[in-house]
Amino acid sequence: MALSVDKNLMSYPRNMPQPAPLAMPEQDFSAAPQVSHAARNKRDPLWRIAVFVPALVTTGLMIWAFHGLFEPSGMTTLEYFLLALIGLTFVWVTLAVSTVTVGLLGRLEAEEKTAQAAPLDVALLVPVYNETPWDVFGNAEAMLNDLAHQTGGHRYSLFVLSDTRDDAIAAQEWQAFEALQAIAPFPVYYRRRDDNIDRKVGNLLDWVTGWGAAYESMLVLDADSLMTGRAIDRLACELAADPQSGLIQSFPQLIGAGTLFARMQQFSNVAYGWLLAEGLAHWARTEGNYWGHNAIIRTRAFASSAGLPHLRSLTGRKDLILSHDFVEASLLRRAGWRVRFLPRVSGSFEETPGTLIDYVLRDNRWCRGNLQHLRLLTTRGLHPVSRFHLFQGAAAYLMSPAWFVLLVFWALLGRDSETNVISYFNEANPLFPNWPPAMTHIDSAVFLVVMYAMLLAPKITSAGIIIAHAKAVKLFGGRRSFTIAVVLELVLSVAYAPIMMIQQTRAVLRSLFGRGSGWQPQQRDARAYPFSTLVKFHWIETVLGVLLLVGLTAGLVSWWLLPIMASLILAVPLSALSATTSHILRLDNPLTLREPTIVARARTARADLRKQIEDPEVETSEIPAE
Repeated sequence: MALSVDKNLMSYPRNMPQPAPLAMPEQDFSAAPQVSHAARNKRDPLWRIAVFVPALVTTGLMIWAFHGLFEPSGMTTLEYFLLALIGLTFVWVTLAVSTVTVGLLGRLEAEEKTAQAAPLDVALLVPVYNETPWDVFGNAEAMLNDLAHQTGGHRYSLFVLSDTRDDAIAAQEWQAFEALQAIAPFPVYYRRRDDNIDRKVGNLLDWVTGWGAAYESMLVLDADSLMTGRAIDRLACELAADPQSGLIQSFPQLIGAGTLFARMQQFSNVAYGWLLAEGLAHWARTEGNYWGHNAIIRTRAFASSAGLPHLRSLTGRKDLILSHDFVEASLLRRAGWRVRFLPRVSGSFEETPGTLIDYVLRDNRWCRGNLQHLRLLTTRGLHPVSRFHLFQGAAAYLMSPAWFVLLVFWALLGRDSETNVISYFNEANPLFPNWPPAMTHIDSAVFLVVMYAMLLAPKITSAGIIIAHAKAVKLFGGRRSFTIAVVLELVLSVAYAPIMMIQQTRAVLRSLFGRGSGWQPQQRDARAYPFSTLVKFHWIETVLGVLLLVGLTAGLVSWWLLPIMASLILAVPLSALSATTSHILRLDNPLTLREPTIVARARTARADLRKQIEDPEVETSEIPAE
């Protein structure tokens, strides 16, 4: 295949098929499109009632109970504010519990069989930005080889869409592309943009407007994505059989977990995530969401309805929509296309950050993008469930500042009337004479127990189901191994939660004041950070932990804050612990005990390709930087 260079458009070499332009106009958020919405399932309202009504009723009962504690001495503005915070934080916990319940009931439904349909032309898109080339192309080699054994009849092509700015990495990308192209069972293409305008959004826009018309669908992958041929073919068959579907999202499971923190996330994803995913799929139905990767999209539907404009800030600055995936799913549904989530499609994988710091850095990027969703809630024509997805994405981060404010309130309330700091100051201030009745440490402990019980309920429910089924628990290495892993994961989750609360609160404040750290590539290789970096990164948590320790030692703070104090004061050693690769704390799961074949093949392909690229005796073609 000949090298194609359009000197008028780009200076970097590329190897692409003939252009097939497809218009992708920017959408108008102020005007709803005139379309007929996709057909609805009659059971949709029932599933949604089963999720939202119990959550709202339970939250109402919690608010009523606390109102009963405050009301005897008269309610004040601050007490109403405190009740509002309790309600806003507690409702999301109850929604998770309701979603798990619906997921449990939904598992009783038989999975519908996919009808036969005409094969599709499917483009596998892999956007990359300064990634390790042999990892990206090694994964691609494993996927294409596995895909060659499928019998769905679909026609596949792979596109690596590079936004890499480092010329040395770009040269290695070209070498890896040539090596893969020589052995791939399907067409493989490569394009590097001159300028990475609008990041991933612009990268995909460039492909759609340049070559999208030649492909009925596109399966978007991340640089660390890995999917079996069966999973890819299954998504293509589902999209072909449902002409009203615009997007079908799979449920990626986590792989590549070498550190304790990564194994903790992987175990949680495999052991607990399936039930939450099942519940989400049942109540979201055709108003599902998009996670930006491991999903198949109808190309013309995406081009006609999901073009993203820039947002205008209060100062008139143009802002790129960062968490674009949620918005694109909402726009597809607005245009009448179904957006579905199929958690039962196995064989979809992605990697996870290896350390607490790496996780926080990725989370900070997501925070800035998700908070933008609040500005999009007024978009005309969105389905109510799509609006909820956008709001929930932002609320997931706003809850951390709310939890932090609650923590401050309870610390100031003390453990009894004599240590109630707020009451002490208000007695000297006649403007607030009745704030609030002193809450005893028993009342606070009850609140703590109820809240933690609700937070852990989804995990405990999933674990109980697995333990009750001999075949399922055997996949985790037996009851003893599984029970130890569950307890360890729960302990670690509780330990890291206060640290994440502080870090997310910082991220929210930085985003609100325009001090976001930008959208940098994710650190794929887990590494232990030096002690000085850990101290610099976690000094705020450590200081807050010391302040709580002083309050506990002086008898001014209720004992129920002890677990939170311990986590914060130990933030630095806990962060260091997250990077350990000790095999003592394994948290085994089916993906570690019986590694998927596609993962093993990808690892081999990565190693072979790395050796080929780094070996100076291997002949490779030079490509110019410009």
